[in-house]
Amino acid sequence: MGFQSQYVWMNGKLVNYQQATLHFLSAGLHYGIGVFEGIRCYATDHGPAVFRLKDHMRRLMHSAAVLGWRDLPFSLEQLTEGVQAVIAANGFSDCYIRPVVYLAEGGWNLNIDTGKPHVGIAAWKWDSYLGKEALERGVRANTSSFTRHHVNASMSKAKICGNYVNSVLAKSESVRLGFDEAILLDTQGYVAECTGENLFVVRGKQLLTAPAAEVLEGITRETVITLAYDLGYSVTEQPISRDQLYIADEVLVCGTAAEVIGLREIDFRKIGSGV
Repeated sequence: MGFQSQYVWMNGKLVNYQQATLHFLSAGLHYGIGVFEGIRCYATDHGPAVFRLKDHMRRLMHSAAVLGWRDLPFSLEQLTEGVQAVIAANGFSDCYIRPVVYLAEGGWNLNIDTGKPHVGIAAWKWDSYLGKEALERGVRANTSSFTRHHVNASMSKAKICGNYVNSVLAKSESVRLGFDEAILLDTQGYVAECTGENLFVVRGKQLLTAPAAEVLEGITRETVITLAYDLGYSVTEQPISRDQLYIADEVLVCGTAAEVIGLREIDFRKIGSGV
């Protein structure tokens, strides 16, 4: 993945890519104190179109509230305009967008109220998160040895930077074992989600997915559910056992970065037709 950005939005101003830095002694860097979003912009005949921009920015605000910030230095409208400014300044028609709110001043005593949040928004070209072949053939996944964090240990409704250490451990293990993606189980042993994607099981005209209380309420997840209803599928949120994956007609994962990808193989077992 290469970065072709020339400008980044930092605390209300567009700055050159090389100037978009933070101090080494920032508590957000040391403790993972921050929240973020991942957003896609697509090229259309009418110009760049950002997919569900306001929904993403609302979730960013909600994540900040979950982490404990009572107030942010910018409003929802200002942050939305910041995203649009970054896309325009870089001349992108198709790109991935990453807004981040992070603790930049104070906070060394692990009290979020003693620090000050800063905000940055970047955009870059990112065609396929799991590779071009993934879009055509699907990917191979394994059940991770790492468990998804308990909902009362790390809040599952917020995209908190520090939470993603769990995903890094699982994804790195998976790739080192020769797979493309990892499936994490929850603390009860049921299927939770992948490292950066929600998961669906297809059986006939039924779509199964993990209960929303236990996973990130993905915006792409919500879109898939809406489209499934439109196509005549029933959608059920329920605990999913590991072996239900093995006997599924299809298993698919979805997220902003990955988009919608099929899992053709799980734990060395072919899923459905395997293509």
